[in-house]
Amino acid sequence: MIIRKAKHNDIDGISQLITPLVIKYILPTCNKEGGLLIINSMAPNCISNYLDAGYAYHVAELNGELIGVVGMKGNSHLYHLFVVEAQQGKGLSRKLWEQARDECLANGNQGKFTVNSALNAADVYLKFGFVPVSGIREKQGVKDMPMELEY
Repeated sequence: MIIRKAKHNDIDGISQLITPLVIKYILPTCNKEGGLLIINSMAPNCISNYLDAGYAYHVAELNGELIGVVGMKGNSHLYHLFVVEAQQGKGLSRKLWEQARDECLANGNQGKFTVNSALNAADVYLKFGFVPVSGIREKQGVKDMPMELEY
């Protein structure tokens, strides 16, 4: 397994990795408007826009297949962290997070990170050291939990 910086030719694979996980784990917590918003935001053109806007993405590959992705916005906000179901529970999300975190720190982040956690993922972020900054919120039909981490 390797973790590497994502390239534009990974866009379709990233979208294909994320979308079924969003449908299974995040859509049940959204209303109809929020569900459409979040699904559309995982489309290849949106992933391309994130890369073009300077979001830093890394992918995990096993035997040439994408099995995980992490995306950081603005050198401090954990925007995407997804691992295919077959690889969940094996520490891959932590490895992806640590890769992203270490790159942010090397690029000048002073040790503060944020994430708007999907409700199903909050326990993972708690294990990484993130703490909730407020309770569950709903914005445009999407529920999440704002969290932060300071070193």
